[in-house]
Amino acid sequence: MILDERTEFADAFSVAVAASTIIVGDVLDLGAAGQDPGNGEPLYLVISVDTEVITGGVAGTIQFKLVSDSTADLATSETIHFLSKAFVTDDAGANDAELNAGGVPVAVALPLEGPVYERFLGVKAIVATTTITAGNVSAFLTRDVSKWKAYANLIGA
Repeated sequence: MILDERTEFADAFSVAVAASTIIVGDVLDLGAAGQDPGNGEPLYLVISVDTEVITGGVAGTIQFKLVSDSTADLATSETIHFLSKAFVTDDAGANDAELNAGGVPVAVALPLEGPVYERFLGVKAIVATTTITAGNVSAFLTRDVSKWKAYANLIGA
């Protein structure tokens, strides 16, 4: 499967925000409620770290969740399909290792059972305790997480 804008939520999206919950990048329109995002095949959510996620002196946490909703702003009555653990954000020495550049805090199969997917699908980041001062993540869907590999951006190289 070739990844394109229809399977990518975010590419080097900044999560440098005050404590809050934000949408990470774009929201995918599944076309209608009840659609299987993988069309009968396994599909995986991958979130990778492009630039280390750190805070300014006080440790905090960041958590990721995959949600669907009836509206594109994911603010009506979100359905949670996946919720990651809370990762510690601090400096490079005290961060959870998954938040260092090149880390992969999330690589998980989208659930095929459980709550029905609503029309719009997106990723949210829950930043708690303190402000994240730096950090970029990419989030996308792939059919085979074992063969997924990050490549350097060659455009303009």
